[in-house]
Amino acid sequence: PRRAPPPSPERAPRPAEEPGGATRVADLLALYLEELEVPYVFGVPGGAVEPLYDALARSARRGGPRPVVARHEAGAAFMADGYARETGRLGVCCSTAGPGATNMITGVASAYEDEVPLLVITAQTPRPGFGRGASQESSCTGVNTVAMYAQCTRYSSLVSHEAQLEHKLAAAVLAARQPPQGPAHLSIPLDVLRAPAPARRPSFDLGSHLRPPALLDRRGAARLAEALRRAAHSVFVLGPGAAPAVSSILRLASRLGAAVLTTPQGKGLVDPYHPAFHGVYGLAGHASATRLLTEPGVELVVVVGSSLDELATNGWDTSLLGPRLVHVDPVEAHFRRTPMAALHVGGHVGLLFLELERRLAGHRHPGPLPWAVVVPFERRRGERRRRQDASARPARERRSGRDRRRSPSPSPFLRHFALRDEALYLSEAVPIKPQRLMYELSRRFPQGTRFLADIGNAFLWAIHYLHPPYRPEDPAWRGSRGGYLRMGMGFASMGWAVGAAVGTALGAPGRPVVCLVGDGALLMAGQEITTAVQEALPVIFVVLNDGALGTVKHGQRLAGAEPVAFQLPPVDFAAYAEALGVPGHVVSSPGDLDRLDVAALCRRRGPSLIDVRLDGEEPPPLGERLQMLAGGHRG
Repeated sequence: PRRAPPPSPERAPRPAEEPGGATRVADLLALYLEELEVPYVFGVPGGAVEPLYDALARSARRGGPRPVVARHEAGAAFMADGYARETGRLGVCCSTAGPGATNMITGVASAYEDEVPLLVITAQTPRPGFGRGASQESSCTGVNTVAMYAQCTRYSSLVSHEAQLEHKLAAAVLAARQPPQGPAHLSIPLDVLRAPAPARRPSFDLGSHLRPPALLDRRGAARLAEALRRAAHSVFVLGPGAAPAVSSILRLASRLGAAVLTTPQGKGLVDPYHPAFHGVYGLAGHASATRLLTEPGVELVVVVGSSLDELATNGWDTSLLGPRLVHVDPVEAHFRRTPMAALHVGGHVGLLFLELERRLAGHRHPGPLPWAVVVPFERRRGERRRRQDASARPARERRSGRDRRRSPSPSPFLRHFALRDEALYLSEAVPIKPQRLMYELSRRFPQGTRFLADIGNAFLWAIHYLHPPYRPEDPAWRGSRGGYLRMGMGFASMGWAVGAAVGTALGAPGRPVVCLVGDGALLMAGQEITTAVQEALPVIFVVLNDGALGTVKHGQRLAGAEPVAFQLPPVDFAAYAEALGVPGHVVSSPGDLDRLDVAALCRRRGPSLIDVRLDGEEPPPLGERLQMLAGGHRG
C-alpha cells in the first residue's frame, strides 16, 4: 500500500497542538488567552519574549490569539487600549526585556489613568543571570521593571517559577477587570517561558469570574429618587462610566425636564442633537454648560460615571463640586474626590437608573429650565439670512409682511447649545479654519464612525466643535468607553490616538475609524500607520498640520510666557503617507474637502491620510479657568 505523504513543514504537528494540551509555560499562557477569548496580542518581538511568540503562532493556527506587531512598544499598549475601549474586552500587550518593557510604560500609564483593562506581559532575562549584568536585565538587581510598573498598574509581579504562573495570571486578570479597572503586569523570565508547563490545560475558568458586578444600591436609589422628586430643576452630568445608563438617563431627563451635560470624556455617549443635551462642561466645553451650573435655580447636580478629575471639573470649580452634588459611580474609589457631595450612590449605574425610572414613573416634571433654552445654530443662521434679505427689499414690501416667514424645519444638525466663534463654523477662509474642519468631519462621515482625538489642539477642537449625529440604536453611541468620540485624557500621552485607532479598527471590523492627530504627535508616533497598512484597516488619519506644537504655542500666549520651542518644520504629510504605502490627500480649503470622496476612503481596505493645512493662528477653545493649564500640555 502507498504511504501517506509527510505533512508539509508549515503544517507539521507541534507539541502544543497535541490533544494533551500545553507543553511549555508559554503555551499554557496562550491557552488562557484563548479561554478569555482574546483575539490579538499587541507587541514587538524580541529574544527574551520569543517563546511567547512561538506559542502565539501555534495558537493562531488553531484559531486562538495572534500577534499584531506594533512599531514601538508604547504603540502596542495604545493599540491594546483602543481595542479594549471598543469591545469591552481585555486588551493584551507584550514586550521583550529591558528597553522593550520601559518603552511600553507610557502606554500602560495612559490606560491606568483612564481605567482601561489591559494584561501587560514583559519578559526578563533568564534567572541564572540575575545580578550578573546580563544584557537588557530588568530584574530587581538591574533596571527594576516590576517596581516601575507597580506605579501605573493595578497589579505588578515577577513570575519567578513556572508553578506561579496560573495563580499570578489569575490575580492579574481579576485585578485588571475589577473596579477600578486598569492594567495588570506580569514579568516572566525567558527560562520560565521555556520551562515545562505545570498543567496541560488551564486549571481555572477565569472567564466565569469576569462578569461585571450587578449590585443595586437600593437605599441610595431611594434617596436619589426623593431628591429628584423634590428638586425644582436638576442637571445630569455624564462621564464615560455612564455608558450602561445613557438611555435611561435621557428618558428620565425628558420626564423631569432636566438638562444633560457631559464631561469631555463622556461627550461621545450622547447624541449632540438630543433636545436635553446642552453641551460639555470642563476642558474646551461650552458656555451654555457652565451657565447652567452657575444658575441658582438648579437645586440638584447629578454626576454619573466620572472620576471628577481636573479636566472634568473645569479646574475643580465649586459650581460643580458643591453641596448640590450627587455623585453616582460604580467605582467606590472615585468618591474620595467628592467629600462635599450631598449623596454618594454606588453600584451598577444601569440598574440604578432603571430603578429610578420605576420610582419616578408617575412624577410630573415642572418644565424645562427657562435659561437652558438656546436657539439652535441652524435656526439662527436662517433668521440672520432672512433679516439680510428683508433689509435689501423695498420698505413698502417689508411693511406688507411678506418677509414674515416661519423658521425652517429642524434639520439633522439642529442643536441646543452655542459654540464659541460660531461664525467660523462655516468660514470659507484659506487656510481652512479648525472650526470649519470639525463641522465638515461631523457631517461627511457616516453614522457609526469612531472618532479618536489625540492630545493637544486635536482634542480641544473635537470637544467643542465635533458633533456628528448618531441614532440611539447605533452601537458606536454606546461604546464601552466613550461612545463615538474617544480620547486618552487622563495621562494625555501624545500619539495615543494613532495606536488606539489601530486597536479600535481591529475591534470594529468594517467600521470607519477617524484619528484626529496633530502634526507634532504624528511625528512622534506616525510609524504605527504601517501596522494599519499591514492589517488592511480602514483608518482615516486626519493630520492637523499647523507647523507647531499648537497647544504649547497658544498656552504660552495665554500665559504671557516666552514664545519658544513650539515651532515645527514644514512637513508634507501626504508625501509621508505615500512613502508608507498610504494614499495621501492635502486639504487647505473647504473646497478641497468637497473634492474628497469620503465614502471611498471609508470603503478602502487600508488606511488613508488627510493632511489638513490648518490656520494655526486660531486659538483653541480653552475654558477661562483652564487657560493656564494649556502651557503644561504638548500637542
